Amino acid sequence: MSEADLEEASLKARRAQLQQQGGIGGASGSSSGQEDQRKEQEAEARASILAQILHPEAADRLGRIRLVKESRAIDVENRLIMLARSGQLRAKVTEAQLKDMLGAVAENDKREGNAGPDVVINRRKGVWDDDDELLDL
Repeated sequence: MSEADLEEASLKARRAQLQQQGGIGGASGSSSGQEDQRKEQEAEARASILAQILHPEAADRLGRIRLVKESRAIDVENRLIMLARSGQLRAKVTEAQLKDMLGAVAENDKREGNAGPDVVINRRKGVWDDDDELLDL
């Protein structure tokens, strides 16, 4: 992964964004089509950048995370893209590094209170149960 490749992908994304902004003055009937096209271009740019900065194993893990919790995957992707654009990534991100980043995102969510409620199970004691009859045999 060279810095030139990252810069090229970043420039493609920026060009697509500028082209879309230049087309805003068009007819209102085609604005949803333009918006769909803009979203598609942004998704392609994100995928291109992520393909350049992630090892295949890390990309697979991020894909599985997206299936379970899309918001967390998007947060991690945004962090990775930000690090790549700022030049802080010197090599491709491995699966172990991705796990560390996921832990940091989860901890940050928990600190902010965005993590779901903790599940607490209270078992009743002293209540007669049908399973207790089996112990008498």
